[in-house]
Amino acid sequence: MAEVLSSSCSSGSGSEAVSGPIRRVLLISAGASHSVALLTGNLVCSWGRGEDGQLGHGDAGDRFSPTQVSALDGQGIVSVTCGADHTTAYSESKVQVYSWGWGDFGRLGHGNSSDLFSPQPIKALQGLQIKQIACGDSHCLAVTMEGEIQSWGRNQNGQLGLGTTEDSLVPRKIDAFKGIPVKMVAAGAEHTAAVTEDGELYGWGWGRYGNLGLGDRFDRLVPWKVETVKAEKMVLVACGWRHTISVSSSGNVYTYGWSKYGQLGHGDFEDHLIPHKLEALHGTCSQISGGWRHTMTLMSDGKLYGWGWNKFGQVGVGDNVDHCSPVQVKFPQDQKVVNISCGWRHTLAVTDRQNVFSWGRGTNGQLGHGDSVDRNVPKIIEALSKDGSSGQHIEASKVDISSEKSWVSPTERYAVVPGENVHGEPVTWFGGKANDLSVPESDVKRMRI
Repeated sequence: MAEVLSSSCSSGSGSEAVSGPIRRVLLISAGASHSVALLTGNLVCSWGRGEDGQLGHGDAGDRFSPTQVSALDGQGIVSVTCGADHTTAYSESKVQVYSWGWGDFGRLGHGNSSDLFSPQPIKALQGLQIKQIACGDSHCLAVTMEGEIQSWGRNQNGQLGLGTTEDSLVPRKIDAFKGIPVKMVAAGAEHTAAVTEDGELYGWGWGRYGNLGLGDRFDRLVPWKVETVKAEKMVLVACGWRHTISVSSSGNVYTYGWSKYGQLGHGDFEDHLIPHKLEALHGTCSQISGGWRHTMTLMSDGKLYGWGWNKFGQVGVGDNVDHCSPVQVKFPQDQKVVNISCGWRHTLAVTDRQNVFSWGRGTNGQLGHGDSVDRNVPKIIEALSKDGSSGQHIEASKVDISSEKSWVSPTERYAVVPGENVHGEPVTWFGGKANDLSVPESDVKRMRI
């Protein structure tokens, strides 16, 4: 029998306690500097950076603790997914996808490039039954129950798979998969990967580091089949910023693409242009997640392994040194992990004891601990966890969304670009200089100048 704890929500001027069973965290998702969780009862919480509206609370403020997205109450949300600075959610009962946050390049799917500070339905997807949504830096994809893919947002390298390099402000179906049902899709910074129901692996978009797995460094404007893993059928795929991870039906992990920080896990810092089996992992992998430049794999025994860029402790192994091979992430009482998500510089995990942990960069509150401290080992998020010192304590949105301006046009705000402008030339960094093909080291916002 489930233990019953008190769960409370604070509301602006006063605090109202609501007793009832603990809300179990079902899903977690990490963005560039924000985090989102879905709890039982279809409750959605978000925390971290809110500058672009990605938290959905009707304002541009950061939240340092999990805060209920009140606008989604009663909408029957069953999934949530973070992009870099935007967020999506899906309601099964209403057959509706919602999006909010930074809107440049049309990544919200509403037919414009305006920012949105509270969730709004994507009209073009109304009535489509969705089984999965993937969000990259500036583009999104949705897989329908029939195995079709809708894509929208930025497309300068063909990451939408539509055969062009034109951005799409609304969802459009990828015709290349006609007659080929897709199981799942993953989105990186400017590339995309997919696994079909038949276990075939595809890649398209930006391919300079071999992150498409096609043996070269060229972009693809439409999905291309990865032919080098014919002996294995793939069942899972995930994208980091510029690397890709896949898992075969036998539980083997393959990685390919950019590895300057060891994010491929092969014991070196060499790029791989085709999927390369990760020999260092033993056992069956059940879940994968790619961060900006780090990677996490969850094994079937509940053990979690991480590697790659670790400047802020996002690998979670007690140091701030990059790791080019898998290292086990330890949890109190040897708790087993059941769900993981990598953000740009932070990581989230849910354990079998119904606890949520976070580690890595905390400057905007994305770790959910009520502060802005970086951490290099997992720390329990008290507000979301069964073993929290005071039980769950999820804050309520303190902004009256109805009184706020929902839309903000691009002309009123600066634009953030994911590394290169539409002409392929490096952008200029605000507060820093470009390096590693315009990959920023700091948390400074990027501006197109």
